[in-house]
Amino acid sequence: MSHLQNLLLDTLLGTKHVDSAALIKLQERSLSVASPGFSVMPSDVRTLVNGFTKNPLQTRREGLYFKEKDYKCVRADDYSLYAKNENTGVVVVKTHLYLLVATYTEGMYPSVCVEATEKLGEYLRRKGN
Repeated sequence: MSHLQNLLLDTLLGTKHVDSAALIKLQERSLSVASPGFSVMPSDVRTLVNGFTKNPLQTRREGLYFKEKDYKCVRADDYSLYAKNENTGVVVVKTHLYLLVATYTEGMYPSVCVEATEKLGEYLRRKGN
């Protein structure tokens, strides 16, 4: 297992409030690593990358279509994108090289998912990733 995959498993899934996680390479627009069983299709990668390349206001207004579900965008800025669909959600944090993606499901605390994902994103930015 790679160092990056260990980071995902330990810092995100280890909270028990992140269902799945992935790192997407921004430059290549491709999946770098993901938690076991979490596949991110190329169309989902495009959706997430486009969420940051569009005007954040437009992303907030339009929402996201991710993993065959419509999500209402609750935050969109230069480094963070949060979206929810009923009791599930997706948190995306942009670093220099990656999009860090974390999902939560019913029974998990979205605030813990957000905090863990943002802290890992901040760590990766400090490391130059």
